[in-house]
Amino acid sequence: MTGGGCRMRLFVAVNLPEEVRGRLAAAQERLRAARAQVSWVRPDNMHLTLKFLGETAPDRLDSIRAALAEVARRSLPFEAALGGVGSFGGRVPRVVWAGVTDGATRLAELAGRVDGALAGIGFPRESRPFAPHLTLGRVRAPERAVVLAAALRAEGQGAFGRFRPEAFCLMESRLDPQGSIYTVVDRFTLGAG
Repeated sequence: MTGGGCRMRLFVAVNLPEEVRGRLAAAQERLRAARAQVSWVRPDNMHLTLKFLGETAPDRLDSIRAALAEVARRSLPFEAALGGVGSFGGRVPRVVWAGVTDGATRLAELAGRVDGALAGIGFPRESRPFAPHLTLGRVRAPERAVVLAAALRAEGQGAFGRFRPEAFCLMESRLDPQGSIYTVVDRFTLGAG
């Protein structure tokens, strides 16, 4: 990546309706009772990541926007739902997530189109298959992992709500002492144009 001043930390994501974020926040509160060392994602930062671009020069924004606009133009809105919680990392959880119960295939297809379009302008393709999920928190230390795992089982497969992704966004992440601050750089409406 070349020139262009201060780099921006970018990712592509589907943002969630407020009522779905509210239900996810309520699940986080129930999971906090495990008192595990978890950095919980703030409800206003909850999203479904399609692709992480990383540190990117601002002079690449025009080509990124053009690639994402083409993906959006060739994609249609779809129905999705979130439900259930789990963790990545085996017996010692590393990431606490909420699952995508409906629309996972369509979300994976959209992520694949985003990945392909951005690969066409020089961003490396993802090395792992896309796993549709929403990160609720990142485990900072293994203490109380057993209690956290039990809390996740107790939370079960409850539903967090249905929604209709009609757009995805290019987002910027800025690190702050109170946690990451996410800003929408651009929004791409599915099926527009």
